[in-house]
Amino acid sequence: MNNLPKPTNAFPLPLSVKMVMIDLDGTLIHTAPDLAASANRMLEDLDMPTHPQDQVERWIGNGVARLVKRALTGQMQAEPEAALFDQAYARFLEHYGQSVSALSRPYPGVVEGLDALKEAGFELACITNKAESFTLPLLKDLHLHDYFSLILSGDSLPRKKPDPLPLLHACKHFQITPDHGVLVGDSANDTQAAQAAGMPVVCMTYGYNQGVDVRSLGAQAVIDSLVELPQYIQRY
Repeated sequence: MNNLPKPTNAFPLPLSVKMVMIDLDGTLIHTAPDLAASANRMLEDLDMPTHPQDQVERWIGNGVARLVKRALTGQMQAEPEAALFDQAYARFLEHYGQSVSALSRPYPGVVEGLDALKEAGFELACITNKAESFTLPLLKDLHLHDYFSLILSGDSLPRKKPDPLPLLHACKHFQITPDHGVLVGDSANDTQAAQAAGMPVVCMTYGYNQGVDVRSLGAQAVIDSLVELPQYIQRY
């Protein structure tokens, strides 16, 4: 896989696209409140100290298993004892499954942005590293599910972002080349996947980027709200 970033001028603005792919956690929906609450319930079950929500937010973005490991160890890449992880992971899945949408809400401008994109005739896909068992209930509970013609979760395919496979799969589904799609995300996972796929990418200024300034990631545009996206794209 070629991970070299494409120069931002490889895709002149406005981007000429048919399909808009959008990340879920930190892009469409502010999911940190439920993720943090579930992680802390897990830790309470294990008689371990809990973490403030802003700390858990910095750990989001590489899947639930890694989030659980970070909550257990307090470090980004440390590995907890295997038996402890297995116990904690099962507890987290139980808690999160019971409250996937209790506190999570779409970011401001998301519904209006999706409405505008649909009205303009773009195909919409949701591409997330979240497991399907959480993705689909969350999207349905918050009335976002029906906007998307394709939903790819973290366990839908053999590999997930930052691997380009989900993006390339979506392009095949919609019968387009990668340069006629765009990925909207909030982190290096998204920019790396798009750049490896040969696809333009737009980043949100908010979300779960693990402290990285998204303006440094080589995106074609950086926006504050999904309602701004139509300014940067046109129908192919």
